[in-house]
Amino acid sequence: MEGETASDPIADGSPPVSRMRKLLFRRMLVGVKDGRFFLGSFHCIDKQGNIILQDAVEYRSIRRSPQSPMEQRCLGIILIPAACRSSCHVDCSINEQMSLLSISR
Repeated sequence: MEGETASDPIADGSPPVSRMRKLLFRRMLVGVKDGRFFLGSFHCIDKQGNIILQDAVEYRSIRRSPQSPMEQRCLGIILIPAACRSSCHVDCSINEQMSLLSISR
């Protein structure tokens, strides 16, 4: 649009975008509120916090007891809504985890 001066966050390399770029294609384990877990390659996240995983596998407990076996099924590409997400873990070294957690002002 004409006269628009808003900068593109992807082009300017803002810190949040740079952090997300470091996570691309990493193995990510995402827990959802109903107790299931999804393991896959991090593909993207949108402004609302929805996550897309590639080559995702769903893990869920067959029964409600803590010692019950986990059932798994291959899903492919999935979108996990931010409202359903309860946890999120990325497969990386301790140093990388610390740099991703650092708060800069």
